Amino acid sequence: MQLNAEDGGNRRYICVQLPEDLDKALKTADANAKKTIQNAIEWLDAHNKPRTIAEITKERIRRAADKIRSDFADKLPENWDGGFRVLKTDTSNMADVYYTPEETLKKIQQFQQDWLNQVSDNIKPDRTPEDLLFQVMLDWGVDLASPIEVKQIMGRTVFFVDKNTLIACFDKQAVDNDFITELTKYQPLRVVFRDDSFKDDAAKINASQIFQQYSKSTEVKTI
Repeated sequence: MQLNAEDGGNRRYICVQLPEDLDKALKTADANAKKTIQNAIEWLDAHNKPRTIAEITKERIRRAADKIRSDFADKLPENWDGGFRVLKTDTSNMADVYYTPEETLKKIQQFQQDWLNQVSDNIKPDRTPEDLLFQVMLDWGVDLASPIEVKQIMGRTVFFVDKNTLIACFDKQAVDNDFITELTKYQPLRVVFRDDSFKDDAAKINASQIFQQYSKSTEVKTI
């Protein structure tokens, strides 16, 4: 960040930090390290943050950015961005709904409603729209540092990644023709929806046809 401030560069970096538990680290630390760890824990508690090294790492980056803003105030552009994006590893967003034919028949015969609901919605219930968005960005090879803008369009939350590189809507609210037609006005390169936001396969096919008519280059996907 400092080099960029000095010469106007656009260098980027990736910082990888395990979320090490500071409470566990405190138990095994020597006298000198214990004081440092205890100070870190007290700061985290005062700011209602988890007691992990990762939280300290994020705060150090924030403070470094603040110092650069102060030290290079006369050189930095007004829109200088010293922020960062935090991603973490996790399990798949998609529920495991794959069974052998025999298992599937048994489930149907037992008519387990929970299982039927799971099949109709293959996304894990605890996942956020942002979780789904970054999964799609990874799948499509979109730069994870791309700017993201959130807009409300016809009562739905829509993500715009790098302007019109990717448009995504993960609302469960049913997707209708008017909404699809409105999105075509942005001429996105790619667009993605939840599969269960379409009432049936015919509605999904119709959405693709609308894009084909008004935004031919758009690639349409559902998850």
